[in-house]
Amino acid sequence: MARKLPHLQKVLDAPVLASVAYGEVASSLYIALGIVALHALGLTPAVLGVVGLLFLVVTLSYAEGTTTIGESGGAATFVRVAFNDLAGFMTGWALFLDYLIVIALSALFMPHYLGLAIGVHSIARHPGDVVVGCVVIALIGLVRLLRPTRLYSFSLVVPVLDLVTQLLLVILGFAFLFSPSALGRGLSLGTQPSWHQLAFALPLALLAYTGLETVANLAEETRQPGRDLPRSFFTGIGAVVIVTVLIALVALSAFPSPHGATKLGTAWQRAPLMGVVYALGPHVAAWVEHALRVYVGLTGALILLIAAVTSSSGFGRLARSLGEHGQLPRGFGRLSRRSMHSPEAVVAATVISIALLLSTAFTTNPVGFLASLFSFGVLIAFTAAQLAVVKLRFSRPAAERPFRVPLSIRWRGADVPLPSVVGALATTAIFVAAMATHIGARYGGPIWLAAGVVVYLLVRRGRGTGLLEHVEPVEEDELPQAEFSKILVPMKLGEIGEEMVATAVKLAQERGAAVVALHVIQVPLDQPLEAALYDKEERAAESLAEAAALGADLGVPVEGRSIRARSIGEAIVQATEETGADLIVLGSSPRWRRQSRFFSPTVDYVLRKAPAEVLVVAFPQGVLEEV
Repeated sequence: MARKLPHLQKVLDAPVLASVAYGEVASSLYIALGIVALHALGLTPAVLGVVGLLFLVVTLSYAEGTTTIGESGGAATFVRVAFNDLAGFMTGWALFLDYLIVIALSALFMPHYLGLAIGVHSIARHPGDVVVGCVVIALIGLVRLLRPTRLYSFSLVVPVLDLVTQLLLVILGFAFLFSPSALGRGLSLGTQPSWHQLAFALPLALLAYTGLETVANLAEETRQPGRDLPRSFFTGIGAVVIVTVLIALVALSAFPSPHGATKLGTAWQRAPLMGVVYALGPHVAAWVEHALRVYVGLTGALILLIAAVTSSSGFGRLARSLGEHGQLPRGFGRLSRRSMHSPEAVVAATVISIALLLSTAFTTNPVGFLASLFSFGVLIAFTAAQLAVVKLRFSRPAAERPFRVPLSIRWRGADVPLPSVVGALATTAIFVAAMATHIGARYGGPIWLAAGVVVYLLVRRGRGTGLLEHVEPVEEDELPQAEFSKILVPMKLGEIGEEMVATAVKLAQERGAAVVALHVIQVPLDQPLEAALYDKEERAAESLAEAAALGADLGVPVEGRSIRARSIGEAIVQATEETGADLIVLGSSPRWRRQSRFFSPTVDYVLRKAPAEVLVVAFPQGVLEEV
């Protein structure tokens, strides 16, 4: 018997991807603005603008790499294809750190926005924010284990809400708060901020532009990746850069830094956009300020929650890519039928992000430490991705490139993209600055990479595969042998019912499994569930006895169950959950295939709702009994 492996579906187009790109990248502004302002002071808008331009340059390489290769995995995939599996894994391992930090910071900042919106200030202070953050991460993990969570299910609503909120603050801010003189108050380049502060702030500013990897990881779910991914990259991310700089101008006007410090980076560090709302208070009516406080706080909390969810999903997509290519244990490369996620990846993302949050919660500057760790991972990924695009121009010059980085020069027989070269040099320079100024990047980053090397060596040793060897995923869509321990077969009188029992018992015999024979006594709606139905009960007992006898002949244990229910499909799903069966055997007659639906309502319901795999045997013409 064969079973289908679950697959990601190609359902995303350019508008949805652009919305995902904007929502994912713009959500980081709720976190990064205060952290950057703490160090860049009055130059915060300039620092965010410069890093935003660099981010757009990096996006060019991501657009080419993603559309050329067409797989999920982002920079890790580019590097693996361009160089080798070890280099690809190390890039992916660095990106894991970024996903985990975004989950942790989003969960930590969320209660600050929520608490200020609803007036519960205890969750907007330490340690209430840490407790709430850990609970939020745990709940996200639990939900992702139990059901599918797809980015496009909320890909339009949340980004639009995000854009409306940020544009509202820009409009009101420029109307009531913006002041060029306030921006320059206390500003003295080299002193306030110092050169060291600027070097410290540049890597942190990358936290304002998270999400590029998440969008790149949607390549396998995009209908036309060659056309839609570049459009979404530049539309969504370009808008983010503009809005980020505008809000920074408003925020620094409201909280200038005349004495070498700004409240935006101190008092409002964990809820900078709420700081802008409070600064608007004296300029608007009291009810307007209250409405803004509730609106911005609630939308900020929702957007940060979605950012944590999408980062967890991005972690899972990256883990799946690495698992499929022999860089992580095989379980990370397989999707659960129940949730369409790898359970191993969900658990790992949940546990490690909570550990990061707790382990840094009581340090002197936990947000700064996590932000510096983020810069370590993202700079490695950005540099490696751009170098990989350059390398692929040499190693695969004939590859189809639906999008090409512009401004190339001919060198040694290949077209070298200048933006990728310049971008790689720039990200390398910022990486050096991060290692020189950030304790988290200097010590925490290498420790994380060392742990990754250990994991990679153990995985490759277990597979008996070389460290640099390319491992391709299994191409077959089917697994030839599926193992089951308990098979549930719904009983039905007639030829189809008898064949299904025989099929279930035979499968159980081959695999050493047990059989649960289920007879559903369907009670009419006009009668109580406990109504006397002697004929149906007698037939149920007879059919269960026959199933037990057949099992005894073949040495298969058969457990008989009789259930009263209104709906046969619901009874089958319920019995599957109660018995722990991992396979349901159903039959389907051609009666339904001659109509508009392929399967009967009962079979269709079980296929959609069952918590186990379902084997449906379609019988040939001439066997007309209804199923």
